[in-house]
Amino acid sequence: MPTSFQEELDKMAKDLGADLFGVADLSTAHDFMCNQGGEYLRKFPRAISIGIRLMDAIVNELPRHEEKPVIFAYRALYNSVNSRLDHIGLLLSRRIQKEGYMAYPIPASLVIDYDKLIGTVSNKLAASLAGLGWIGKSCLLITPEFGPRARYATVLTDAPLDVGAPMKVRCGDCRECVDICPAKAFTGAAFNPNEPREVRFNAHACHNYMRDRERRLGEQLCGLCVYICPYGRKSNAKKGV
Repeated sequence: MPTSFQEELDKMAKDLGADLFGVADLSTAHDFMCNQGGEYLRKFPRAISIGIRLMDAIVNELPRHEEKPVIFAYRALYNSVNSRLDHIGLLLSRRIQKEGYMAYPIPASLVIDYDKLIGTVSNKLAASLAGLGWIGKSCLLITPEFGPRARYATVLTDAPLDVGAPMKVRCGDCRECVDICPAKAFTGAAFNPNEPREVRFNAHACHNYMRDRERRLGEQLCGLCVYICPYGRKSNAKKGV
């Protein structure tokens, strides 16, 4: 049985289908967050990050991402996982509010500015600050367990929860995500929180490639950077997938 409110929330998230749960100290990220999502975000000192692993059997087929059965299977998985994450975030937020604290759920996938291609809060940033993984050269959150084969949502809160410690970047000299990208959207630069996203990632090149896929194939998602990461491939290889 849970012995603390934090353990209760962790168990609740896992019972609802989450694979990953962590808590981030947002103090070092407030300026960045408020510049992106609004000054009101400063009143939330912590963030709960929840993650759900993607299905390896689908991700492993993404090299065939020009074939409609593959890309539509990936879209169905993507939507289902996002929906479940949003549901978990809402229920955690309700429980936190009932305890007397503030809770602000951030959806798994929501763009608020299509010129800048950004959301209210970066779920990947929250997950990295929570110590669930690190941000790789693909600008995806890489975990030791699943690589980038997971999706994330966030709950901002003022609840007095214990926070995790960020992990060191473990990508080394690997450039597999950079080299496989059809849009050539990644520069290969390592993540640096003091540098703008453009140093690492051309979001508009990726977006334009996705739009072209939608015109040609009826679906935007690509996923090759999710597929290729050695951490993700090692994860499913251990289980004989």
